[in-house]
Amino acid sequence: MSDLFIDKNIDPMLLYETEPFDSDEHIFELKLDGIRCIAYIEPKSVVLQNKRHKDVTDIYPELSDMKKCVKKRVILDGELVVLIDGKPNFYALQKRSLMSDEFRIKLAAKNDPVQFVAYDILYLDGKDLTNKPLTERKEILIKTVTEGHGLSVSRYIEKNGKDFFELAKQEQLEGIVAKKKDGLYHIGKRTHDWVKIKVMQDEDLFVFGYQTDENGNVKDLILGYYDDNDKLQCRGKVYLGVSESDRKIIGEFAKKNTVKRPWFEKYKNAVWLKPELIGTAHFMHETESGGMRQPVWKGLRVD
Repeated sequence: MSDLFIDKNIDPMLLYETEPFDSDEHIFELKLDGIRCIAYIEPKSVVLQNKRHKDVTDIYPELSDMKKCVKKRVILDGELVVLIDGKPNFYALQKRSLMSDEFRIKLAAKNDPVQFVAYDILYLDGKDLTNKPLTERKEILIKTVTEGHGLSVSRYIEKNGKDFFELAKQEQLEGIVAKKKDGLYHIGKRTHDWVKIKVMQDEDLFVFGYQTDENGNVKDLILGYYDDNDKLQCRGKVYLGVSESDRKIIGEFAKKNTVKRPWFEKYKNAVWLKPELIGTAHFMHETESGGMRQPVWKGLRVD
């Protein structure tokens, strides 16, 4: 008979996306801007796996003492985060996740320690808990885990999802997650028992150019804007959401409105356009380099 703790091959439960709502049948948690992680913890060891089953334990040595937070074997689903000024900073975490040098890892662990925020418990002392309702799993989690040593437990509220979302938006956080109180944990499956509600923003941008596919057709749009000093700034590229009609319009525009000098040197093999076409990009937030996180094209402006 297989054992979840010994096998260590859990695929995290996945989420659909929706709009803010209120509900008596759900709990609402903050959506943390971090890296999903399954933690296999027992009093003598900690093993951390990302959602692709890669063992990342050695990258985060500051979390090795999480073993002091349990008295029995547990499997926790949660998020790895780095907090800067009290808020999750994905870019600090991303830099950390790519490190391989032991000295640099130790230095980063001291200066910007990673934390593991647990929001579910899937296993306790030989028992599979995934077939228990969420509220019961939450109760078991609180009773089983002692916070500290880089481990904390995610808090949640009930009913007022819309107000909670507005608060997350006001604080410039990633969003919230709604979970059915009686929902089971579906390993590796995407269900409507868990839904994410992201804080996104729209921005009108110039289409300064595009990169083509193998057939020479419009593919990635290169976007930018002029700042308050009329200096050109790059916003990055977008591919998702670009409709066939927009591709056709941009392709037709390019026949008579190209420029030879590249607007942004970092993009090679691009077709550069006169800055006349404007469209709207929908994205999570601005990156450290001034780009867009998870951009989606909403369409060309016709007004």
